[in-house]
Amino acid sequence: MSQREIAFIGGGNMARSLIGGLIQRGRKAAAIAASEPAQALREALAADFGLPAFADNASAADGAAVWVLAVKPQVMREVCVGLAALAQARRPLILSIAAGTPTRSIAAWLGYPAAVVRAMPNTPALLGCGATGLFANAEVSGEQRAQAEDVLGAVGITEWIASEDLMDAVTATSGSGPAYVFLLAEAMQDAAQALGLAPDTARALVNQTLLGAARMLVESGEPAAALRRRVTSPGGTTQAAIESFEADGFRHLVSRALQAAERRGRELAAG
Repeated sequence: MSQREIAFIGGGNMARSLIGGLIQRGRKAAAIAASEPAQALREALAADFGLPAFADNASAADGAAVWVLAVKPQVMREVCVGLAALAQARRPLILSIAAGTPTRSIAAWLGYPAAVVRAMPNTPALLGCGATGLFANAEVSGEQRAQAEDVLGAVGITEWIASEDLMDAVTATSGSGPAYVFLLAEAMQDAAQALGLAPDTARALVNQTLLGAARMLVESGEPAAALRRRVTSPGGTTQAAIESFEADGFRHLVSRALQAAERRGRELAAG
């Protein structure tokens, strides 16, 4: 991408993470602009990253080939309508990271058949370890797909989703997924303390165990089931715990939780 190619509309935490990731991967700050109505956040963007930051959206978006809409879903319509004339003239790639906002709504608010990629990143993107599902509408070209991957790939992995209807499943799986891991960590720490471990010891052991297990999943390339079997000796302590999980319907609980998250995502999208 050439100079001033990417505009971030909204300068919150996720936008900052993406900007930081892009710059860390070699993107020049001059190639990125941002808009943010809050003065303190706007000044922080300019000071921390050395990029031009504006109070109004059009000033940041003008001249950029990719517009990253990083605003809250409830203001997305207002933002798109305000940028409609400029979008119709410039025809940028619209990359939305607003949860629950369909591509058809964004195109309708912009007033033309816009090329829109909808992205669902998750909070580990703040650490460069994100997982993002991407959906492209029919107007998005192959080059624009690569541009979307370039932006979201700056903070983790990306996976294309064939149908926009499946974005709620992405939200239920990876978008909300970090909270499930945090809940597991809470439960393990509470249980460890009930067994007599000191709170600090329980927290350290549980956190490092989850980190180590996650790295094994990612770096080994082996299925989770294979790794689980490898550490589950017949008749041992791990088998006793696994059998207790299974007897209490652990898999069913997880399935019901993801279904509930997906269902709520559909409800929110429908308004």
